[in-house]
Amino acid sequence: EVCRELWCLSKSNRCVTNSIPAAEGTLCQTGSIEKGWCYQGECVPFGTWPQSIDGGWGPWSIWGECSRTCGGGVSSSIRHCDSPAPSGGGKYCLGERKRYRSCNTDPCPSGARDFREKQCADFDNMPFRGKYYNWKPYTGGGVKPCALNCLAEGYNFYTERAPAVIDGTQCNADSLDICINGECKHVGCDNILGSDAKEDRCRVCGGDGSTCEAIEGFFNDSLPRGGYMEVIQIPRGSVHIEIREVAMSKNYIALKSEEDDYYINGAWTIDWPRKFDVAGTAFHYKRPTDEPESLEALGPTSENLIVMILLQEQNMGIRYKFNVPISRTGSGDNEVGFAWNHLPWSECSATCAGGVQKQEVVCKRLDDSSVVQNNYCDPDSKPPENQRTCNTEPCPPEWFIGDWSECSKTCDGGMRSRTVLCIRKIGPSEEETLDTTSCLTHRPIEKEPCNNQSCPPQWVALDWSECTPKCGPGFKHRIVLCKSSDLLKTFPAAQCQDENKPPVRIRCSLGRCPPPRWVTGDWGQCSAQCGLGQQMRTVQCLSYTGQASSECPETLRPPSMQQCESKCDSTPISNTEECKDVNKVAYCPLVLKFKFCSRAYFRQMCCKTCQGH
Repeated sequence: EVCRELWCLSKSNRCVTNSIPAAEGTLCQTGSIEKGWCYQGECVPFGTWPQSIDGGWGPWSIWGECSRTCGGGVSSSIRHCDSPAPSGGGKYCLGERKRYRSCNTDPCPSGARDFREKQCADFDNMPFRGKYYNWKPYTGGGVKPCALNCLAEGYNFYTERAPAVIDGTQCNADSLDICINGECKHVGCDNILGSDAKEDRCRVCGGDGSTCEAIEGFFNDSLPRGGYMEVIQIPRGSVHIEIREVAMSKNYIALKSEEDDYYINGAWTIDWPRKFDVAGTAFHYKRPTDEPESLEALGPTSENLIVMILLQEQNMGIRYKFNVPISRTGSGDNEVGFAWNHLPWSECSATCAGGVQKQEVVCKRLDDSSVVQNNYCDPDSKPPENQRTCNTEPCPPEWFIGDWSECSKTCDGGMRSRTVLCIRKIGPSEEETLDTTSCLTHRPIEKEPCNNQSCPPQWVALDWSECTPKCGPGFKHRIVLCKSSDLLKTFPAAQCQDENKPPVRIRCSLGRCPPPRWVTGDWGQCSAQCGLGQQMRTVQCLSYTGQASSECPETLRPPSMQQCESKCDSTPISNTEECKDVNKVAYCPLVLKFKFCSRAYFRQMCCKTCQGH
C-alpha cells in the first residue's frame, strides 16, 4: 500500500516509515492495476487525472456577537467555500464571504462615553515612544475617517493608534454612517446598515418635513459701549441650528441658558473653538483665522437657549436659521409638491490615488428645498446619480502590515512573523513597493516572541533495544520517561497523560532461527600408553542459544569414540607422583561415567577422579 504509507529499507536492512503516503504520481501496482500512480492516497490507473470541481458556498454561520452594546453596532456572519471545496483545478467561489447587519441600534444612555473616545483612551496605559499620554479622538482633515487617530492631550501632535476603529464606530461626529472593516458604510436614519431612510428637515426619520417650520433672520444691532447683547432665542426641540457672522470682526458669538448660565464665551472669557455638548446636542464652535466665526448644531435641543453676541466693535451682522417644531393635525402637507434634485458633489472618497465624487439624487420639498424620504417623489422620473474621479495623485508612502503568522511553538516561547513592506498607492487598486527608506515613520516590527508559557510535562522515549532473541519472533524494549519540556527534569509518570504514552515494547523478528545442531568437543588422550587404544570426545545436540535439544537428526550424529595408538615408553611411572587428573576436565567425568576407572590407563590419567572407585 505504497500510496497510503511509504516504507523504506535502511542501510542496516531494516524497514522504516514516517507513516506518510508516497508523493502524488509515485508509481504503484495492485492486484487489479498493473501500472498505476498514486493520487490522494489511492493507487489509480497511470495517467488518470481527477475531474475539476468548482467550489460552492456552504451555509452562512449564525450571526456573531454585536460590536457595540448600544448606539448601533454590527454583527457578522461568514460562510466557507467548502460545499464542495474546489479541487482538481476547479474555481473558487464568487461572492461575499462575510456579511454584516445592524444590531443594538437603541441610543446609548445619556452621558455615556463616546465610542471613539473610549477606543483612544484604551491606549492611555500603553507607552508611546517611552512616554504615557492621555489620548483623545482626532478627526481633523487629512486622516482616514475609519482609522483610529488620537490626539495627545496637552501636546501638539496626533498619531494613528490603530489602522481601523472597531466595527460600528461612526465615521464622523455628525453622520450616522459607520465603519466596517476599516471602510465607511452608509447607515440610514433608522440606524440600519445600507438603509435609504432619510431624515427630513425636522430630523424626523422618513418624514416629509411638515412637523417643523424654518426660522431665519438677520441681526445687526449694536451697543455703543460694547458688551453682551441678545441675538435670538432658540426654543426647545429646535434642529439644524446655524448662527454665522457675515464678516470677520472682533466680536464673539455666545450661548447661554434661560437661567443666564453661559455655555460658550461667558463672563468675558473666550473659549477655544471646539465641540460643546450643550442641551442634549453637540454645538460646533468654529473660529477660523480667515473666515467669520460660526456656531452650528444638528439638534434637537433639550432646553430653551439664547444666542448672544459679545460686542467689542460695530456689529456687521449675524445670520441665523433653525427649524422649530410645530403641531399639525392630519398626515402632513399634502398640498406641498416634491421633486428630485442632485445634491452638491460629495467629498472625494479617497485623499489620493484616485477617489470618486458623487452627486446623490434626493427628493426635496418644493417650498423650502428640504430633503425628505425618497418615496415622496416619483421613482420613474428619478435621474441617474452623477460621478467623477478626483484626487488622482499618488499617495505618500506608508507601511503595509500583513497578518501575523501562526506561532512556531504552542508553548515554551516561539516566534511569529508578518510581512512589512513600504508601499505607495498609485491607483484605486494599484500599489507599488518602494525601498524601506521611503517610509518616514518608524518601521513596524516583523518578528516577535509568542506563547511564552511553559509546556506541560511530556513523554520522552529513549532508543529501542536490539530485538531479543536474535532470531525468530521477539520483542524490542525501550524506556519512556515523563520529562519537562526542556528535558532537564524527570517527573513521576502520573504527571503525563497516560493515553499519550508511547509504547515501551513492540514485536520484532530478525529472520528464522537456525535449527539445532550436533556440537563436538575435543578428542581426549589415547587410552593406551603404549600401542593401540581408544580416545573419546563429547557430542551434544544444542540449539542456536546453546541450550540442550533433542531435535538433532541421529543419522548425522558424529562418533564419540575412535581408535588411537600411542608410542611405547619404557620409563616407569613413579609411585611418588601426586595423584591428579592429567587430562582435560571434560574427559575424566566421562571415564567415571562409563566405568573405565578399572582400566589401568584411565585410572592413571584420571587418578583423582577415579580414587575410591
